[in-house]
Amino acid sequence: MAHRDIKLENVLLDQRGNVKLIDFGFSTCIPNDKKVKLFCGTPSYMAPEIVSKTEFCGPPTDIWATGVLLYTFFNGCFPFRGANDKELYAKICSGEFLVPDHVPKGAGELLRKMIRVKAEDRPTSAEIYCEPWIQGTQSSQESSVGSL
Repeated sequence: MAHRDIKLENVLLDQRGNVKLIDFGFSTCIPNDKKVKLFCGTPSYMAPEIVSKTEFCGPPTDIWATGVLLYTFFNGCFPFRGANDKELYAKICSGEFLVPDHVPKGAGELLRKMIRVKAEDRPTSAEIYCEPWIQGTQSSQESSVGSL
């Protein structure tokens, strides 16, 4: 399944701090080996393959958008900005962005993996789950929840 519109406005937290993804209006269930060619999503979160209007598989575009979302959580701004959509899309396709020094090292390394121009170079969700920074984040959350 591909959500195809992961963005800040579509992420909620419940009363226990669990992340909930909403608005599955653009989502689709297609085999991972099948490609589609559909221009959809929110411009600042779109992967290069979407803005360049080439065929793509859904899951890597969600990984890109999640990377953009994570970058935004840490920095309060998008990794790619432009005066108009054309300029924004050119920057997205270049894939060049800076991770500020205040971003934890493990998170910065993960961002650099998730926000890669070539879809096949991005990690899968299973690979992201195994990232040391993610595992460290989960264990610290579990210990703080257990102490409540």
